[in-house]
Amino acid sequence: MSDTIQTTTPPAAPERRRDLAQFLVVAFLVIVATLLVVDAAGLRNDFAETDPVGPKFFPWFIAGMLYLTAALLSIAILRGSIPEEEGGEDVDLDQRAEWLTVAKLVGVFVFLIATVDLLGWAIAGALFFAGCSLTLGSRTWLRDLAIGTALSVGSFYAFYVGLGVPLPAGILDGIL
Repeated sequence: MSDTIQTTTPPAAPERRRDLAQFLVVAFLVIVATLLVVDAAGLRNDFAETDPVGPKFFPWFIAGMLYLTAALLSIAILRGSIPEEEGGEDVDLDQRAEWLTVAKLVGVFVFLIATVDLLGWAIAGALFFAGCSLTLGSRTWLRDLAIGTALSVGSFYAFYVGLGVPLPAGILDGIL
């Protein structure tokens, strides 16, 4: 027998890398939050005297959340937190992008922009929903049109009655 003692050194902890490019996202968040604060500072309160919250609350709240997100992301970056690569998600990286589908969706959106004043939100919104769902692979165009109509008419009245913001009625002016 030999009296040699074998000592093993524990494996070194993997060195944490820092993805400093994520600071671009932090900078973007800070810029947007600062723009919100500057813009909200110029809002007037004189038109909403009965409103206890006032028009400045939501921009300031959103700006605060953006500043908080930027701070937390900065801490995570400095601690070495790196997001997982896309290999573990359900994205097939071997497939090419379907630019034809993207072009069709852009076309449907351009159609919405071009016709919303003429046709009105109720009709243009319904056609927009149906066009997007058909482009993305739906085969039930009648159901898509019915769902789009319900959503667009519902959002029309939600904006008009709930928020007091009139959306274009188009050819249905006087009916809606």
